[in-house]
Amino acid sequence: MANSDPDKLMSKADKLTKLSFTRWSIDWKTATSLYEQAAVAYRFKRDNEKAKEAFEKASKGQEMISSPWDAAKHMETAATLAKELGRLNEVADHYRRASELYMEAGRSQPASDALAKGASALEEGMPDEAIKMYTDACVILEEDNKEQMAFDLYRNVAAIYVKTERYTDAAAFFLRLGVAADKSNAVNSQCKAYLSAIIVYLYAHDFAQAQKCYNDCSQVDAFLNSDQNRCAMKLLAAYEDGDAEEVKRAANSNTINHLDHVVIRLAKKLPTGDLSGLRKAEEAGAEEGAALDENDLT
Repeated sequence: MANSDPDKLMSKADKLTKLSFTRWSIDWKTATSLYEQAAVAYRFKRDNEKAKEAFEKASKGQEMISSPWDAAKHMETAATLAKELGRLNEVADHYRRASELYMEAGRSQPASDALAKGASALEEGMPDEAIKMYTDACVILEEDNKEQMAFDLYRNVAAIYVKTERYTDAAAFFLRLGVAADKSNAVNSQCKAYLSAIIVYLYAHDFAQAQKCYNDCSQVDAFLNSDQNRCAMKLLAAYEDGDAEEVKRAANSNTINHLDHVVIRLAKKLPTGDLSGLRKAEEAGAEEGAALDENDLT
């Protein structure tokens, strides 16, 4: 194989995929085999550009001979080469196409995995596209009732949102993880996800949303009776008391140290805002509510 001339193999394969006066039918089977040989030879020569093209054509060939699984495999290899070449848009396109081909083959798990691989490759260079691909990977597993296989994907999306300072979106994905964990009877993961969402809201200095999130999550018995609930309660109580030192103590608890690293880092920076101002706002709100009650003539 090392001595094969991949350029000649590609040329021969290309001719087999085109009609001419002397060729009245296309021979995809033979052409695909030649593309595959050329792809391997190009990789041996470390010619990633031509190897990528050869794998793309080999993928097309496998698709034409009704072998979507092999087509997907070749497309994934082309995506890997695109990454090495720094072609991020092609990385996204190729992994998405690989996922589609796996779905055609009736394989949801590899389809989701292909999107996740693409997302991982794009986290730094194209974070928004990475989020979309991770999300689509989650949806595939959700639709196949395999939520438990998506836990890491939810966490990855939340982590990107935190890194890009979109905290509301990050909290929403932790809550989505909580719902998936609930369906999977993964109580520990569920409770950790709910506490993570509350911490994210507190880091964003949105105490009202953190309190609402806590109240909503506490409707779930599993969370209500958990260590994560007690930890959240201590945090929120410290915020209500305007006690920054108590917030710091609660944020360094063993319960929080067992959360995802991205959440632990946020917790260690709490509180992020002026707690005295928060307390004054609450007191003003309470006084306004009392005044409204006095004027209520219904």
